[in-house]
Amino acid sequence: MSENVINLFKDPTNAPETPPQAPAAAVAAPGAARPSVPLWVRSARGIRTVATHKHTKTALRAAARNGIYILGGTKIVARRTWEGRTASRYERLLRAAEAAGDMEAATEWEERGQRFRQERHRRRMDLLTAPMDAAKGIAAGAAIGAGGLLLLGIMLAVANKDFTDIAAPTMALIELVRWIVFIITVTWGPLVTLGPWAVLFALWAVGKHQQAAPQWALPANARTGEGEPITPSIVVTAMRDLGVSALKKAIKDMGDVGAQMLSPIVIAGCGVEVDVHLPSGVSTEEIQNRRRKLAENLNRHEHEVFITIPPSPRTVRLWIADSGALDEPIGPSPLVTDPDTKADYKNGRAPWGQDLRGDAALISLFQRMLLITGLSNQGKTASLRALALWLAFDPTVEFRIGDLKGIGDWAMFEGLATVLIQGPTDDHVLDVTEMVEEAAREMNRRLLAPGTTFPPLVVIVDEAQIAYGSGAVDKNKMPLGGSKATSRYFRAIKAIHDQGRAVNVTTWEGTQDPTNENLPKRSREGNHIRSSLVLGTESQARMAVGDAAIDGGAAPHKLRQGLDKGTVVVAGDGIKLAPGQTSVTVRTHYIDTDQAAEVADRAKALRDGVTTLHVIDQDDERDPLTDIASVIANAPRLFTQDVLQRLAVLSEDAYGEWTNSDLKRVLEAWGEEPKKSHGRMVVHRDHVLRALSNRDADDSASAAE
Repeated sequence: MSENVINLFKDPTNAPETPPQAPAAAVAAPGAARPSVPLWVRSARGIRTVATHKHTKTALRAAARNGIYILGGTKIVARRTWEGRTASRYERLLRAAEAAGDMEAATEWEERGQRFRQERHRRRMDLLTAPMDAAKGIAAGAAIGAGGLLLLGIMLAVANKDFTDIAAPTMALIELVRWIVFIITVTWGPLVTLGPWAVLFALWAVGKHQQAAPQWALPANARTGEGEPITPSIVVTAMRDLGVSALKKAIKDMGDVGAQMLSPIVIAGCGVEVDVHLPSGVSTEEIQNRRRKLAENLNRHEHEVFITIPPSPRTVRLWIADSGALDEPIGPSPLVTDPDTKADYKNGRAPWGQDLRGDAALISLFQRMLLITGLSNQGKTASLRALALWLAFDPTVEFRIGDLKGIGDWAMFEGLATVLIQGPTDDHVLDVTEMVEEAAREMNRRLLAPGTTFPPLVVIVDEAQIAYGSGAVDKNKMPLGGSKATSRYFRAIKAIHDQGRAVNVTTWEGTQDPTNENLPKRSREGNHIRSSLVLGTESQARMAVGDAAIDGGAAPHKLRQGLDKGTVVVAGDGIKLAPGQTSVTVRTHYIDTDQAAEVADRAKALRDGVTTLHVIDQDDERDPLTDIASVIANAPRLFTQDVLQRLAVLSEDAYGEWTNSDLKRVLEAWGEEPKKSHGRMVVHRDHVLRALSNRDADDSASAAE
């Protein structure tokens, strides 16, 4: 076989005749010899194995690295030499001080630069007279030296009584010079040979010390850079290497190599913060869209770098976490550690967690609608429940809670909430819908008494997407879910969003995986506080916290699912925001179920005992005049047929058979009646409110008698 292979490489025409191929389906007999592989195939495989082997790659990387060290060291030495002989160093530091707004330091560097130039001018002027001064010095030195040698020779001759000793010192000096010349002659060749290598070694040492090589060429332990402190040089280099050509060119053209772009780097919690003023032609959006690349250039993970837009134009604010700091817990909630916790609905702020700067994240809940959303199992319920637990320490606050998950996450509010509905079925959706509708009716009753201060009523619906997405209908075929005008849950939420805060009626909703179907636009935009845990896409993030927050740097879709549990991006009022900011990222305190039960027990001790209902009692004895006012809501007037239809939806049993005469009868009893407008009978809201006022006045007079 070997002879055939050799002949094949010498002359392919001498190859032995190929025997007929066996059928493809044929299987070699057991024990049969395997067909031989041509030598060139084996050689190619060997070359590929060697070329792709780990040791080969390591050796090539080492060779490239050490060669680049020399080039980098040469560049560093040249720059140091240039800065040492020119005023460029002082100019660079002067511009950096001006960019930072430190005019005192800028003045100092300007004075130092001026002194350097004066000293350099003086030295150059001295060089003009240096040759003559040197010649005079040499002549004077030679004369003194010759005289000294002669004097020394005379002294030796007198001492030895030998006239020839007068020349002995001079001859000794001549012999010393001869030996010096001899030594230089012998060592000059090796010095000339080794000198360039010594210079290369020195340049290599400088480059190695400064790690002057690309990241791919550095050793693995030096290539990570993990935990490396953030310096101005690192920030400027990271910005330069973002891939924005206008930014790279501008940094290259700056006299201080980009230092003037940066504000002072300050410690901010478990990281640092720095503002970067972008040069003309570079937009903040270009930087925001390269968040991952910027983080990698800074030797950080994407979730450890946050980019926001401060008030200054054409500026981005970078918050850069210490490596691994965001994976550390933030500590227990004050609700757990402080047994004397107090709450004040109007003036207090709930301790929700910490922002990225490490400051306490305190949130005001006074007359604010709240929405929190996120993917499943990311801490939504725990974050929402923590706010309710704090507010429970204000005994004036009434809670009505609907938990459409129904696994006991809110069970500790038994005895705190006046209503607690738990379960995911259509019946539970109906109960929750009626709970919200009853809150809307309570809001309307309060609106009829302007100027009165009412106790806070907080309606909490967890897993509200189940209510919005429900396809169930009531016995009147009215849909419970959806986002149409006939959708009972949506309509009740919308009504409270419109006017509830004026009479201390607010809603808090927790939803999952938001879409336009399970979180309608009109509903989500009615919230004063919009917060989001981790989400899957930017479009979902915009639904959750709004376009302005996302455009300003908020990025709940950049959080890590499963790793950033309890981290929420909060937009809106109620929480302290930096000037010009539209959102803040908060790492919330986690209160587990057992701790929540203990906190709730302490809150119950502040109350006189609350009876918790698990369904909404529908009172058979309704107040028709109040119900008419509630269905008209904010409309200045409604057609009588529309009023009758809404009353029937409100209570089929009470108003299902009503006609225009029934409506007229109720209004006429208190001095009002439907009027005609453009040929159709209408009921005016003002007339109904006046009828209620007449009735209240009559009741007051009767009570006085």
